[in-house]
Amino acid sequence: MRRDATPRRYLMCPPAHFKVTYSINPWMDPTKPVDLPLAQAQWEDLRDRYVSLGHTVETLVPDPALPDMVFAANGALVIDGRVLGARFAHPERGPEARIHLDWFRGHGYQDVHEPAHVNEGEGDFAVTASFVLAGRGFRSSPLSHAEAQEFFGRPVIGLDLVDPRYYHLDTALSVLDGDEVMYYPDAFSPGSRRVLRRLFPDALIADGRDAAALGLNAVSDGRHVLLPQAAAGLFGPLRDRGFEPVPMDLGELLKGGGSVKCCTQELRS
Repeated sequence: MRRDATPRRYLMCPPAHFKVTYSINPWMDPTKPVDLPLAQAQWEDLRDRYVSLGHTVETLVPDPALPDMVFAANGALVIDGRVLGARFAHPERGPEARIHLDWFRGHGYQDVHEPAHVNEGEGDFAVTASFVLAGRGFRSSPLSHAEAQEFFGRPVIGLDLVDPRYYHLDTALSVLDGDEVMYYPDAFSPGSRRVLRRLFPDALIADGRDAAALGLNAVSDGRHVLLPQAAAGLFGPLRDRGFEPVPMDLGELLKGGGSVKCCTQELRS
């Protein structure tokens, strides 16, 4: 099958102040030091790869008081130029929501919604051609699903996450193209697994090893799939489906519980 890449526009934030001084997910260990120059170099490699593939990258100015701002995907969900802001579950990240909203308003976005319920942007929302998939169980409130559906006018499908290592939907599921996805079944409740099988019977199923490498924290432009280099078990199945895996090393940022997708918010016009 021939795959065609579609130019995308992304919002990212450099890890100028990235560090792990608290723990709000199982990946974070404040006793493990972060190599900040290496984290910066890995982030720049990801940004430069997007640009080399023909995509546009916008950047947020990092705040010294907010070390997790590098995980820009969590700050909003943008569909058809409409912006659903975030409301973070943990106070350590709370101020990031306002920074994202200010950025959108300052860049000409007219339809910006400040949420009433906790949601962590693209961390727990994934957009397919037909649906908005919405994670719940660790961060985003189930009430945010109805809020998103009302705002965007798209069907929102709730999915229950049950493994704390996969605390956001974007650690357990990735949209490849249209209504094609890949996911790790054991991250979801039995009922949610049945929903996923019904909606996506031809999905690429990841195993535990690739999921544990955060291999599903990936970004696809419809042809190229940028994903952690340690998730090598996904490369062959992706190629079999006509995709081009692009392995990336974001090992330092993994210390904060994120990888390719966590660093990348898509600005869908």
